[in-house]
Amino acid sequence: MRKNSIKNTRINGEVMKELSVIIRQEIKDPRIHMLTSVTSAQVAPDLKTCKAYISVLGSDKEKSDTIAGLRSAEGYIRRQLAKTLNLRNTPEIEFILDESIEYGVNMSKLIQEVNQSIPERADEEDE
Repeated sequence: MRKNSIKNTRINGEVMKELSVIIRQEIKDPRIHMLTSVTSAQVAPDLKTCKAYISVLGSDKEKSDTIAGLRSAEGYIRRQLAKTLNLRNTPEIEFILDESIEYGVNMSKLIQEVNQSIPERADEEDE
């Protein structure tokens, strides 16, 4: 896999920041959940495509509704990106559901449960 250049890394950060502002403040679609965040954006080196990883804190229905709402507003989002970012090409955006934050929260809960049960086991072994 090719490493990102400094320019591409900077563009990824700017696209991610602008996408989060557009989703949070400018889109009025009721399908898009309030607790939606952009976790990452990967713009291709030729600036033609962009993969935007979206994290939604909610139920499965809210997640699918949010992705459907973002896909229907893709033209508007792309137009807003073209206004705010000065790029040669405005990339076509593909929204991908990112469940890594939810996975991390679940793993933290499991680790906490295991850690709480360890002192109880140590007390039982001492007796």
